[in-house]
Formats: sequence, structure tokens, C-alpha cells
Amino acid sequence: MDYKENNKNYDPRMHTTEHILNSTMDKMFGCGRAFSAHIEKKKSKCDYRFERNLTEDEIKTIENKVNEVIKQNLDVKEEFMNLEEAGKYFNLSRLPDDAGNNLRVIKVGDYDQCLCSGVHIENTSEVGAEFKIISTSCDNGVMRLRFKLV
Repeated sequence: MDYKENNKNYDPRMHTTEHILNSTMDKMFGCGRAFSAHIEKKKSKCDYRFERNLTEDEIKTIENKVNEVIKQNLDVKEEFMNLEEAGKYFNLSRLPDDAGNNLRVIKVGDYDQCLCSGVHIENTSEVGAEFKIISTSCDNGVMRLRFKLV
């Protein structure tokens, strides 16, 4: 049974949008991907290692970039690579011990790629909504970003 079947609030559109957000955050701020995330249909959150809160201008820029990428109708594809090859491109520190040697990589066009076991849409056109940051907060080097699709 996959995660989607276990969690009635799971939404592949939000999960794929999280991938785009993570790549945007890393490209803009060099903060890496979220180290913790909670993704659901109504609203979601991502936690980043960050020493301050975002400015209103930064929030608007992130929203615009994520929405721009969504509107590009990028294909979302899965590929597989062995553990040794994946180690050249990805941080493997969060892999479970039983991950095996054949790892799944999710690619959102040429914009994002990461190791992932979740369920995704096939094309960003399926998001069908606008990405909106609801709020942000920062405490002890952790910046929490809450978002939804409207």
C-alpha cells in the first residue's frame, strides 16, 4: 500500500509543488531543500535552515517563480539510479537503511530533481491552481513556510 492510500489528505499536486518550492528556495537562498515537510490538500508546510524570516518582497518573488514554473507545463518523470551514482548528485544522509541500491529520482522538467518515494502528477499543468504562501516564521535557525494552492 502506498502513501497515498494511507493518507486521505495526501495530494500529488501539492507534493509536486513542494518539489518546485524546494528547488526555488535553494536556487534563491542556497538553503538546500526543506529538512522537514508536512504536505496535505488544504495547506502544507516546509521547514528550512534559515537565520531570518523572509521579507514581503522575497515572498512575492518566491510565489511568482513557483507559479511561473507551474505554468511551463513541465513533465514530471521518474528515473532510477544506483546508490553510488545517486551519491554524486544527492545528499543521501536521510535515506532509510532499507532504501536498497536502486533509487527513484523525480524530475520536474529541467527545474528540479530529487530522490523521492511519493506520488506525483505527470505534468505541472495538473496543479490547476496558484501557489500562495500563507505565512512564514523563523525561530532558532528554522524558517517555516506555509503554503496552499488557491
